[in-house]
Amino acid sequence: MYLLNVYERMVLQTVKNKRLELKKRRDECMYDYLVVGAGLYGAVIAHEMKKAGKSVLVIDKRPNIAGNVYTEEIEGINVHKYGAHIFHTNNKSVWNYVNQFAEFNRFTNSPVANYHGELYSLPFNMYTFNKMWGVVTPEEAEAKIEEQKRSLGITEPKNLEEQAISLVGTDIYEKLIKGYTEKQWGRPCDQLPAFIIKRLPVRFTFDNNYFNALYQGIPIGGYTKMVANMLEGIEIQLGIDYLENKQEYDKIAETVIYTGAIDAYFGFKLGTLEYRSVRFETEVLDKPNFQGNAAVNYTDAETPWTRIIEHKWFEFGTQPKTVISREYSSEWTPGEEPYYPVNDEKNGKMYEEYKRLSENEKKVIFGGRLGEYKYYDMDKVIESALKKSDELLSI
Repeated sequence: MYLLNVYERMVLQTVKNKRLELKKRRDECMYDYLVVGAGLYGAVIAHEMKKAGKSVLVIDKRPNIAGNVYTEEIEGINVHKYGAHIFHTNNKSVWNYVNQFAEFNRFTNSPVANYHGELYSLPFNMYTFNKMWGVVTPEEAEAKIEEQKRSLGITEPKNLEEQAISLVGTDIYEKLIKGYTEKQWGRPCDQLPAFIIKRLPVRFTFDNNYFNALYQGIPIGGYTKMVANMLEGIEIQLGIDYLENKQEYDKIAETVIYTGAIDAYFGFKLGTLEYRSVRFETEVLDKPNFQGNAAVNYTDAETPWTRIIEHKWFEFGTQPKTVISREYSSEWTPGEEPYYPVNDEKNGKMYEEYKRLSENEKKVIFGGRLGEYKYYDMDKVIESALKKSDELLSI
């Protein structure tokens, strides 16, 4: 007969205690808000509700807080586990808001494009045009782009390929956009919508800042620390799959803030929304400097990864070692981490049907990137969460 050891008895007792506590809270409907997801959207709403005197429980199926902005320390370097996140905004109130929870450094996003060993500036600017064509003045660069655009007769771009050529011409499109974009989205550029690339920064100056943002930087000490400060004093349970325990958790709160996938919430009854996924190969290198920049995009079609991130440069690191992550884009399959919604007509219609279903869930509020099937920059998701918090507190 197998006898439980002391540790196993302690684990069993802990599980029993949690179940008893959950039952007690269920009977009492103990929380005003259950927040499902400890990413930025959930953390902001949880913070605002707690500040207003509401009782809040935050749960997340991951073993950590901070969602996709999660950073973990390796060799003294804050590694962006789910990809590079650079905070940028033109909204001063949002900038002031995040600065309550972290001090931000002066990091400016200036990625580099590597095309078969040729290095080009991103965003596309006079450094790029000079390297590509040898032009020196803005007039020469504009004339070169106009010449290439005119030769193809593009007036109203109908897809991403035509949109890109109308912005930067055929040479830059072929070398610096086509291969990278098709790796990222898994589809030919002439089958992708034009709007995907409309934000592409093109400048006839030597400004190397990728973002047109008044405020920009990285939280010193990493995003996890910033989100932990947002959630200070709030009860958090990690490793909890809400959908597997939905009946129990719904009973302990008046209102649920759900930031998971909207189609998963409804058991995929209308079909599965599509995403692009990303995976990372991260390694520690016994050298202080691998590529000299936080992000280098590999824009040829032959290199299997889309970019390499060298994490120490987000915080101007001086560590003796460095940590790099090779980033690979792929089609999402259930069980993988969903990243980018596929914004095409089919998925858009399916989301609208799910959204109509969600309006019948009277005690559940759907928000964030997965809950709204929407790509959000960090400042926009915080802005959205603050707006929703104001709405809830005004009821």
